[in-house]
Amino acid sequence: MSSFPVTELLPALREALAQGRDVVLEAAPGAGKTTVVPLALLPQAWLAGQIILLVQPRRVAARAAAARMAELLGEAVGQTIGYRIRLDSCVSDSTRVEVITEGILARRLQRDPGLNGVGLVVFDEFHERNLDSELGLALVLQGRELFREGPPLRLLVMSATLEAVPVAALLEHPAVLHSTGRQFPVTIEYGRAPGRNEPLAGAVARTVQLALRHQAGSVLVFLPGQAEINRVAGRLAEESQRDVMVAPLHGGLSLARQQQAIAPCPQGRRKVVLATNIAETSLTIEGISTVVDCGLERQPVFDTATGTTHLLTRRISRASAAQRAGRAGRLGPGHCYRLWSEEQQGRLPAQRQPELQQSDLAPLVLQLLAWGVQDPAELRWMEPPPAANYQQALAVLALCGAAFARDTATWQLTPHGVTLAQLPLHPRLGHMLLTGAQWGVLDTAALLAAALVERNPLAGREADLAATLAVLNGERPCPREFQPWLRRCRQQAAQYRRMIKGLTTARAGTVPPALEDAPGLLVAVAWPDRIARRRAGGDPGQYQLANGRSATLSVTDALCAQTWLATADVAGSRDAATDRIYSATALNPACFSDLLASLVSNEETAEWDTRSEQFSARSRRLVGRLELDSVPLEPVPEEALQRALAELLRRRGLQLLPWTPELQQWRARVALLRRLDLAAGQADSPWPDLGDEALLDQLEQWLLPWLGPVRKLQDFARLDLKGILLALLPWPLPADLERLAPERLAVPSGSSIRIDYLPPTPVLAVKLQEMFGCVRTPTVAAGRQSLQLQLLSPARRPLQVTQDLSSFWRDVYPQVRKEMKGRYPKHPWPEDPLQALPTAHTNRRLQQPR
Repeated sequence: MSSFPVTELLPALREALAQGRDVVLEAAPGAGKTTVVPLALLPQAWLAGQIILLVQPRRVAARAAAARMAELLGEAVGQTIGYRIRLDSCVSDSTRVEVITEGILARRLQRDPGLNGVGLVVFDEFHERNLDSELGLALVLQGRELFREGPPLRLLVMSATLEAVPVAALLEHPAVLHSTGRQFPVTIEYGRAPGRNEPLAGAVARTVQLALRHQAGSVLVFLPGQAEINRVAGRLAEESQRDVMVAPLHGGLSLARQQQAIAPCPQGRRKVVLATNIAETSLTIEGISTVVDCGLERQPVFDTATGTTHLLTRRISRASAAQRAGRAGRLGPGHCYRLWSEEQQGRLPAQRQPELQQSDLAPLVLQLLAWGVQDPAELRWMEPPPAANYQQALAVLALCGAAFARDTATWQLTPHGVTLAQLPLHPRLGHMLLTGAQWGVLDTAALLAAALVERNPLAGREADLAATLAVLNGERPCPREFQPWLRRCRQQAAQYRRMIKGLTTARAGTVPPALEDAPGLLVAVAWPDRIARRRAGGDPGQYQLANGRSATLSVTDALCAQTWLATADVAGSRDAATDRIYSATALNPACFSDLLASLVSNEETAEWDTRSEQFSARSRRLVGRLELDSVPLEPVPEEALQRALAELLRRRGLQLLPWTPELQQWRARVALLRRLDLAAGQADSPWPDLGDEALLDQLEQWLLPWLGPVRKLQDFARLDLKGILLALLPWPLPADLERLAPERLAVPSGSSIRIDYLPPTPVLAVKLQEMFGCVRTPTVAAGRQSLQLQLLSPARRPLQVTQDLSSFWRDVYPQVRKEMKGRYPKHPWPEDPLQALPTAHTNRRLQQPR
C-alpha cells in the first residue's frame, strides 16, 4: 500500500484525527483513498474498539471496496471488512469497517442518531454531491452535536475534485489535506465532438477501435446511458475481435453482471467496458489503461411546475472529465481519448450541479421529518435545499398519507409516514407496497415496484404496466434480450415482499380487488396526482392529469382506448404545454367508490357559466382536478350565489345592471353635490360615493341582498335598480337632492329645461331666445355650481357655450345676431336682448293677439 500517493498524507491524517479534528482529504483519482485510508486508520488508539463507516455513493462501488480491502487483509468479506447495501449485507460481530451506501447511513441515523459504537464516518467521493451524501453529512453533524454519548465521533470527507473550503466550513476544527500526486500519468488526446447529424455510437466505436490498435490493455468507455451503451455494443460486435470482450456497466445491471465488468479478463484477452458515470467513482476496473470519454452524462432533473423528473443529456463538468481520465492511470501509465476539442474543454462547467439543487426531494424531506426537522435551515448544508422543491416534496408526502400540516409552518409524520421512512424506497413506491399489503395484493405491488425501479425496458414497446406484469408473472413471453431484467425484477420483488411482510399485513375484512383492477389501483395510490382522464371530444391519446396538466399517449398504444389511466411515468417540462405518458395502466373508475375513496373530494361549486351565461350550482366529486360526476345543487346556497354574482359584476362591470338615462343622471347629481362638499374641505360629506369603483367595492352591502332572483344574464334587467339606489340616500337627502340639484331648471321663457349632469360641469342646453332678459348665469347647489350654457339656434344647434352670460350678451351676441338674423328671419333677434321678451316661439306667434 506504500506505493499509493495517499500514503504520504497518512501521518498528517492520523495526527489530525488523534487531536479530535475533522478532516477533508483531497486526492487525485487513483491515489488510493478508498482502500488505503480505512485500513491505515484501523489500529488507531482513539477508535477504542469502535468501527469505521465508509460511505459510498453506489452499491457496486461499496461491494468492490469491501472486497478489495478484505483481499488486502487476506480475509473474506464479512470478517474485519463488511458491507451493507440496499437489500443486501455481509457483516459479522468482528467487522471493524462497514462499507455502506448513503441511503443506509440515513436510515441508520434514524435508529441511532448519535451513531454510538462508531468512531469515524468516512464520506468517500463527496465531490459527486449526491442527495443522500449531503443529507447524511447534515444529519451526522447534528446527531453528533445533540445525541452523541461516549467517545467523540470523527468525520473524514474524501474527494478527488471537490474544492475543500465549502465543505470544511461545515466541520469541527477541520484539517484540510491535499495529495497532488497521481499514481500514474495519463496522456490526454483531444478530438472533436460528433456533429449534430452524426450518430454518437459511430464516433465512439471508431475511437474505441483506434484505442485498441494503438494502446495496450483494456478500454473503459464513458457513455451517457443504457441506450447509447447498447448501440455502441452493437457497433463493436459488427467488428469484433476474438481477444476483445465487450462488457456493459450501468446501474440497471445485476450486481453479478456489474462484478463481471469489473473483474480481470481471462489470460490473453482484453476488455472494452461500456459504462455510465457509475465508473467515475472509487471503483477500480481491472486491466484498464485507456479511457474513451464522449463527454456526456444523463442527469435526472426535477421540475416543480410539473412534479416530474426527466432525464437530460448534458455536457460533463471539468471535475468529471478529470475523474474519468484518472480511471486510465489506476494501474499504470494511461491514455484518455476525449471526443471534444481542447477549446471546448475550457467551456465546460467547473463542477456538476448538485443533486440537492435539482432533484425530487420527497425522500429527503421524509427523512428530515422523521429526524424532527421542520425547517432545513436547522441543519448545516453546503447549499440549502431549494424552497420550491421542498414544498413540492411536502405535497407529495401529503398525497401519500405520510405527513400532514399541523399549521402553516409545522408538518408531522403520520404512523404510515414513520413506516415509510424505514423503507429503502421512494415514498411513493413504499406507499404502494404498504397499501398493496393491506389490500392483500402484495405480490402484484412488489412486481410493479420492481419493474419501475429496474427501468422497465418493455415500456418502450408498450406503455401498459399490466402487460409488463403479465411478462413478470410468466403469462406472456419475455424477449430474450430482456431476460436479465426479468431475473432482476423477480429477485427484487421477492426482497420487497420479505421486507414489507415484516412491517404490515392485510387489513381484516378487506376484500382484495379484482386481479384486473389491482395494477391500476396500486399505481393510482402511488401517483394520485397523475391519474389521467381522456379528454372528451379530443384527439386520440389526449388526457388531462389530476394535477391539471395535459398529457399525451402514443396513438398507436392500445391504452388509448381507455377513458381512465393510472400513470406512473410521465415526462415533461414547465415550458412544454403537454407532458408525455410512458408508463400507465387502465384504471376502473368504479374503484373511486371503495378502495380509492380517499382520493375523492367533494366540492360544491357555485359559479357563473360564461358559455350558457347563467348561474350554475353543482355538487361535484373530484379526483384532483378531474371531475368524476356532478349533480345540480339544491337548494342553491345564497352565500355562494352572491359570491358568484359579485365576481361576475367585478369582472365585467356595472354595465350589466339596468341603467337608464334617468338613473345615470340621478347618480351624477349625487356625485356633483359630494364633489362640491369635498372641494370645500368638507371631508364628512353626507352624500355617498356612487362611482363605479366605490359601488363595486361595496357590492355586498348595497346590491347583493337584492340579487336572489338572478339566475341568468337577462335577469339583471328585471332588477328595480332605481329603488335599490334610492335606498342609498337616507332622509333628508332625497329632498335635498331635488332642491340642490334639480332635474330641470325654469328659464326666463317659462320652459322647464332638463340639466345634463354627466359632464364635469353640468350643462343647460336652451334656445338663445328663451334666455332674453337673463343677465346672470344660472346655478345649482345653492349657487355653488354655475351651469354651462349651451345657447342653441332655432335649429337647436349650439351657437355659443358659456358660463358668463352677461359677457356673452355684451361681446358676442351682436355678431351672432348679425349672422343668424338672415338665416332665421322668423325668429326674434332684438338689438337689446336684455330688454326683449324671452320666448320659445317665432315672431308670428309673438305678434298674435293673446
